[in-house]
Amino acid sequence: MQDSTASSSQGLARNPRLAEFVLALGGFGIGTSEFVIMGLMNRVAGDLAVTVPQVGYAISSYALGVVVGAPLISALAARVPRRPLLIILMLVFAVGNIASAMAPGFWSFVGLRFLAGLPHGAYFGIAALVAAGAVPIDQRARAISRVMMGLTVAILIGAPLGTWAGNLFGWQIAFAGVGGIALLTALLIRLYVPVQPVDTLASPVRELSALLKQRVLVTLALACIGCGGMFAIFSYVMPTLTQQAGMSEALGPLVLVIFGLGSIAGNLIGGRMADKNLMRAIPTILLWCGVIQGLFYFAANNVWTGLLFVGLVGTSMALAPSLQTRLMDVAEDAQTMAASLNHAAFNGANALGAWLAGLAISAGFSWSSTGLVGAGLALCGLVIFAAGRWLEKRTYGTVAQRA
Repeated sequence: MQDSTASSSQGLARNPRLAEFVLALGGFGIGTSEFVIMGLMNRVAGDLAVTVPQVGYAISSYALGVVVGAPLISALAARVPRRPLLIILMLVFAVGNIASAMAPGFWSFVGLRFLAGLPHGAYFGIAALVAAGAVPIDQRARAISRVMMGLTVAILIGAPLGTWAGNLFGWQIAFAGVGGIALLTALLIRLYVPVQPVDTLASPVRELSALLKQRVLVTLALACIGCGGMFAIFSYVMPTLTQQAGMSEALGPLVLVIFGLGSIAGNLIGGRMADKNLMRAIPTILLWCGVIQGLFYFAANNVWTGLLFVGLVGTSMALAPSLQTRLMDVAEDAQTMAASLNHAAFNGANALGAWLAGLAISAGFSWSSTGLVGAGLALCGLVIFAAGRWLEKRTYGTVAQRA
């Protein structure tokens, strides 16, 4: 693995920031596709003749596509050079989104969202490895956060713009636009991301070995459960604020902008916290998530406090660079699989959060009960972290203190 990391660094040495920008552009398209549906739930439900909670199935379907695609693609493409693989992933993503815009009915739309989700985890995982390999080891989390900036900027700009355009011209235009961004990214990757030598030792078996590593599995469980609260709230943030707090639907893009600002701040701060002290950063961020998500339950009764806490909930994105870096530390030779699975776990959190929040709402609880669901998931994440550290110290002894 050292050879492939070195080659990554050499490949990006000429202009690493430009390559990071191109990779972040792909993340921008992915983030827009993933989050824009939250602002279009009412329109999608009306056009496809389903209820708003049922639109949550499409969100969960996309997330499950990520969960399935990340390990499958990482294993099967273990020896595929990174640049061609990134291009292929963007092309598949483009097809999935353009087809989503042309879906003739609700269930075909749900199925096409699954297709669009398949490349998500592998793309981010490979992009993170490219970025981390181009900087000194003590700057990895910040390099990852720069690539992840495309995802957070999508929440700030892409999703609000897509929501505005979708509400004005039809929700289909948002997904068609994402398809265009994906095609552009594929071209720019071909032009500006250097070719990197294939890791001749890579194999599906070696990549799949990540699934047998205790610390990898604990970190993935932490991402899947501990991060679910942000998605529980955000998946239903529009109907929560419009139907419970009385907010006008015209403020929908503002909601996404505020969430995007919070996620950008969380992403940058989380990267710095992780580079400074990774194993303190993770529980600190989880505790913060539990508090702010629990308080959202009360804040969502008023438009302005609700909007404030939407931004604070967005800072939960601080977990992303921390958990990505942790996986790199514990994955050993299965770096691609572990890096990709991190995003699969985050989308598992998306599916889990949206599902549990939908259950709470369907059971008759208030729209803001999503905040209580979120707080519970964050606290479960803290329990998983504590249990994982206990198991790690028992298994690895003093080595765990440095990992």
